[in-house]
Amino acid sequence: QVQLVESGGGLVQSGGSLRLSCAVSGLSFNNYAISWYRQRPGKEREKVGHTVAGTAVYDDPMKGRITISRDDAKNTVYLQINNPQPEDTAKYYCHALGLRPPYQDYYWGQGTQVTVSS
Repeated sequence: QVQLVESGGGLVQSGGSLRLSCAVSGLSFNNYAISWYRQRPGKEREKVGHTVAGTAVYDDPMKGRITISRDDAKNTVYLQINNPQPEDTAKYYCHALGLRPPYQDYYWGQGTQVTVSS
């Protein structure tokens, strides 16, 4: 079965650093684009970036403050949050999208909670 398991969440102090992991199993890792999303309390889930074909693309919500990387040997994608702030408190999810048209083969992880204290 396909599984996406996020880890690395928890309580972090404002101004520190944090790296989340998304471990992927049950699919061909390199045939999927892996994305990170965040969902803040009371807000809609929003995409913060993705990695595909060795690239990383960042979306507006956290652009300039995050780094997305991958370790193909471990089937793991990372989200590094630099200088996290209280407004970054959210549940973070990873998402896998198959690269075959019409690009409707997708999977979600269960998410990991990040809480940033002042």
